[in-house]
Amino acid sequence: MRADETPPNMSDEGRALLTDREREIIGGNADVSDNYRYKVESTVRNRIKKRLSDDIDFLEANFPKVYELVVEEICDG
Repeated sequence: MRADETPPNMSDEGRALLTDREREIIGGNADVSDNYRYKVESTVRNRIKKRLSDDIDFLEANFPKVYELVVEEICDG
């Protein structure tokens, strides 16, 4: 597969918070060890703790229309 091709299991839009594989693993639909599942859970947890607020602040300052979509999705959800 070339570097510019999307793997067949990923959606056309990419990911928001989770990759398709992370969803499989966390959802218990992948045959992985408990240690690996914990590692994936930790990665997702750290991504949210360390990066999500920075991304939201960036969107608020640089892409307000998408920032409003995020606020709507989180607050109305």
